[in-house]
Amino acid sequence: MICRSSPGFSLRFGKPITVIVGSNGSGKSTLLEALAGHCGFGQLGGSRDHAHAAENAADGGLVHALRFSCLPKVTNGFFFRAESFFGYSNWLDDLTDQYPGAMEANYGSRHLLKQSHGESFLALFCNRLGSAGRSFYVLDEPESALSPARQLEFVKLVHGWHRSGRVQAVIATHSPILMAYPHADVLHIGPHGIDRADYRDLEHYRVMRDFLADPGAAYAALLEDSAEGAPDEK
Repeated sequence: MICRSSPGFSLRFGKPITVIVGSNGSGKSTLLEALAGHCGFGQLGGSRDHAHAAENAADGGLVHALRFSCLPKVTNGFFFRAESFFGYSNWLDDLTDQYPGAMEANYGSRHLLKQSHGESFLALFCNRLGSAGRSFYVLDEPESALSPARQLEFVKLVHGWHRSGRVQAVIATHSPILMAYPHADVLHIGPHGIDRADYRDLEHYRVMRDFLADPGAAYAALLEDSAEGAPDEK
């Protein structure tokens, strides 16, 4: 997929897996909302086929400012948004009695709301986001409820998408585990725009690497800085 705007902005998603990295407030979610809106997915998550998605179609300014092209054209897919997942799960729960077989096939045998946060994330990913047909997946912080071990399980799913040759995924994340996926194209959103990056050069990775190398020294430096900035006790 390629998205463009004038004057002169062009962003190509050339690999099956693209990972988008940036600080809080950098615009990752805004970009993903525009991608989801272009595909007809809803702001709260879901696919083109969901009444839920149609009623909440993305209408932000960026989706109208960008022009999208995709060859071959893909209409199947899903928008996952961690911050609105609870609302999406509630909507699904209301449909379960009407379409029990379809719900189990797409989301597993247990209601998402009756599982832990991380379990429900993985249930959706593993049951709903398959690679049997051509699909475009947009995922905003899928790691947010996953332990490090579960993030590695999610990476196995991502690798299945990559190997299938039928799935393209754009993933916004703060997780160094996802950033380091070896087949991903890593895009960094910074103060000067969007650039391709090596995950080892990113602050997210460097902070975690240095902390894990010596947690004691990291905490000593952090707490010393905090003490120096604290007001004197009287």
